[in-house]
Amino acid sequence: MYTLRNIASLEEQLKIVHDAGIHAVETVGKQNTSAGDLKQLLDKYSIKVVSTHVQLSDLRSGFDDVVAFNKSIGNTTLVVPYLKKEERPTDAAGWIALGKELGGISKKVQAKGMTLAYHNHDFEIVDFNGKTGLELMFDGAGPKLKAELDLAWIARAGYDPAALLGKFRGRVFAVHAKDNAPPGQAKQEEGFAALGKGVLDWNAILPAAARAGVQWYIIEHDHPLDPAAVIKTGATYLNEHLPAGADR
Repeated sequence: MYTLRNIASLEEQLKIVHDAGIHAVETVGKQNTSAGDLKQLLDKYSIKVVSTHVQLSDLRSGFDDVVAFNKSIGNTTLVVPYLKKEERPTDAAGWIALGKELGGISKKVQAKGMTLAYHNHDFEIVDFNGKTGLELMFDGAGPKLKAELDLAWIARAGYDPAALLGKFRGRVFAVHAKDNAPPGQAKQEEGFAALGKGVLDWNAILPAAARAGVQWYIIEHDHPLDPAAVIKTGATYLNEHLPAGADR
């Protein structure tokens, strides 16, 4: 749904998803609507919500409201999608401390019958004596915190997505299936590409994702010129390259 955020209406966004043959989405917060109206549209287009992006500040100060909204639409996975600059640790100890906080929140989330996950960009993937900030954060959090790995941002940080998937085996519930354009290309789209149209090695990544236990492949493009085409292209690519029964 993040890919489609600039489409005129929520109903048009969900129709694009439906028409691409996709029956599950990751929402962005409350999608600027009520839980009742969102659920009505989801039901109309036979779409379920498998996760949502929730800002860390909302989990800190509006926890009960976040839980109530998502239970109303049938969603049980909350994902911290991004850290503002002032929220980002600058050393190993800071990443471990943030992980401990997220571990505490994940216990509260689990007590509500839900799951907490974290979605990366590139700023977490900085080395501290052999471990990235992302790894240190998950070490601090403990096993209850799940991972949603953004494969294009991992590559932009200079790391191999397939290798990092291996490090998070067993705790990656989803990946953001997105691609990077060749260097210097797609400048209007900030260097991102439709899935399978860029430079990422999907022949290595998809088997690594399967071994890591990935349940969902979430099609995403941060700045698409044609969001509907990106969704359709991504769905086609995954249908052709994922084993039968895999979720996308």
